[in-house]
Amino acid sequence: MSSPSPVCFANLVNLADRTLGARVVGSSDDYFASAENLIAPGRAEFDATRFTDRGKWMDGWESRRRRGTGYDWCIVEFGVTGECAAFDIDTQHFNGNQPAFASIDAALGPPGASLAALGELGWHELLPQVPLQATTQNLFAAEQRAAVNYLRLNIFPDGGVARLRAFGRVVPRWDPEVHDDLTSARVRPGMVDLAALKHGATPVACSNAHFAPMHQLLLPGRAENMGGGWETRRRRGPGHDWIIVALAARGAPELVEIDTNHFKGNYPDRASLEVLDLPGAPRATDLIESEHWRPLLPETRLGPDARQFFDVPALAATHVRLNVFPDGGVSRLRLWGARN
Repeated sequence: MSSPSPVCFANLVNLADRTLGARVVGSSDDYFASAENLIAPGRAEFDATRFTDRGKWMDGWESRRRRGTGYDWCIVEFGVTGECAAFDIDTQHFNGNQPAFASIDAALGPPGASLAALGELGWHELLPQVPLQATTQNLFAAEQRAAVNYLRLNIFPDGGVARLRAFGRVVPRWDPEVHDDLTSARVRPGMVDLAALKHGATPVACSNAHFAPMHQLLLPGRAENMGGGWETRRRRGPGHDWIIVALAARGAPELVEIDTNHFKGNYPDRASLEVLDLPGAPRATDLIESEHWRPLLPETRLGPDARQFFDVPALAATHVRLNVFPDGGVSRLRLWGARN
């Protein structure tokens, strides 16, 4: 089983991400450490002095020592439907108590299903049984691609896993939009967020993502902190930073939201937007070098820690480029409009 490089994950989304609505449905056993930790953000932490009444505190999922036959498992439901391409079974800080082997099964089922109902689904194997190394990000490519929303991590025979990441692409699902007070006053019936990751929008390329990855710009909801958006390093030379997004569907944006939530002394001074109508699957280099970008939002001043809305002309587009001047962090980008 080949192990993909983390570089291969640059344009993939962690489908098992809490911010995308992922949840732990249940597990066979989590006596020492909760299975909920599997989908927690960031790498696992370690505190040598911390213990609970059940033993050593561990930042991950850890089952008790199995004394009979069988193996342990945990089921995660994605907040979106997606196609898995690769997995990270991270055993960070589990050394001597990590599982010897692991495998992953997947299924497509009704959202919010109970643990009992999941037993009736048609599970299929995405990752055959593979050996795990201690305190390591164990990276594996998926054996097949299929639209799924449930994942079952099997560990043999027992032990601890710090984090589970399932990297892949979102399969568009146009559920009814739920608006907060600000958007409900502005978004008209029939308009959808064409830049939503949950709808299938994808970040294609950016000038820089030093402090935070580019896909976070398209996540649902508002960021919990400054680490939950897209942020570039401080620019020390000429030019400006940018990010290109493939829209979830060809459409015509009419309302733009640029949210600098939590970015106070490091938000961009100004921003602009350009659109490109280029159906198909163009290469990132073709998008970057294209001469057919059209202005959607002129260079406009931004404010700190604020949601700003802009009405824009309804131009048909498949891609959008957000330019930030000269650098900085943006929490969320939303492009409300009609699908073509």
